[in-house]
Amino acid sequence: MNVNGHPYRTIWLKPGDDHIVQVINQVKLPHIFEINDLASVEDVCRAIRDMTVRGAGLIGASAAYGMYLASLESSETGFQDTLRRAGNALKATRPTAANLAWAVDRMLGVIGAVESHSERCSVARQEAIAIADEDADYCRRIGVHAMPVISAISARKPGQTVNILTHCNAGWLAFVDMGSATAPIYAAHDAGIPVHVWVDETRPRNQGASLTAWELSQHGVPHTLIADNAGGHLMQHGLVDMVITGADRVTRNGDVANKIGTYLKALAAHDNRIPMYVALPSSTFDFALRDGVANIPIEERDGAEVRYMTGLTESGDIASVRICPQATPARNWGFDVTPARLITQLICERGLCDATENGILSLFPERR
Repeated sequence: MNVNGHPYRTIWLKPGDDHIVQVINQVKLPHIFEINDLASVEDVCRAIRDMTVRGAGLIGASAAYGMYLASLESSETGFQDTLRRAGNALKATRPTAANLAWAVDRMLGVIGAVESHSERCSVARQEAIAIADEDADYCRRIGVHAMPVISAISARKPGQTVNILTHCNAGWLAFVDMGSATAPIYAAHDAGIPVHVWVDETRPRNQGASLTAWELSQHGVPHTLIADNAGGHLMQHGLVDMVITGADRVTRNGDVANKIGTYLKALAAHDNRIPMYVALPSSTFDFALRDGVANIPIEERDGAEVRYMTGLTESGDIASVRICPQATPARNWGFDVTPARLITQLICERGLCDATENGILSLFPERR
């Protein structure tokens, strides 16, 4: 993706110093575009915990680069212990997204197969880059597979705009490039199909308002910011043609864990007979789980994220303000689970499928 005309990924090795990982600080967006250096496993863990980096695919890529940094920090004799500790620390940062543990385990498997310390470091670097490259390519392919869906809607309403509702940020900033839910939108826009995106603000951290709206602005995609609770109203009045979101974990039977509020959007879409699509790379599938509501761990974050909002003041300063009485407590679940029955189809790098075990296994027969 481009930022002010300059191409960026969300994570990369610093040019001239491949012992440093660089990332875009998403906490500062949309007001400040800042690049941060990560020089250690602890730096990566902190960046994931405080959401400097966030989003399923980017968390996975960040974990992979964290394991690479761990290999650089290790000694010849204590290599395996260092890697295991690093992997456990990275996995503990955020529990819901499947990509994080998947990336750590993949890195451990590849690095553990090599004997010499120097070769392990080299292999770790290559594998981290490969995971990042793969994430970007898978998102591009998601866009290719989903384009016919948007094209078909456009064909049914010639000369009119296709209105798409999304929730949270499953865009370029949530992955290494292109994004999952936004890849089809960018592909359609670039192909000349008139699209417009309804952007949910996505309380409490406002990733829709802060990140998705910023991304779409950078790419020139028409969009409108709405309050989280406006989506159902828009659907009732025929102002939404399709809903598309990302996912942080998808079970074997098609249950989807995504940003809190996704379940409500899916219920409204189902009631109004509007197709609900979920876009994800294969690393987001958890083939070990069948019941998302019962088994997917849901992260509960600091209640301060609900009690305070951060934004840009009229004087140009970034400030946080409390929006509730001082004594009022808050609970802050980061995700909810949308049952598979409410989802029209899943979109991944292998194609589209029904949100059922048979549908998913039709694309992943090796998982039967």
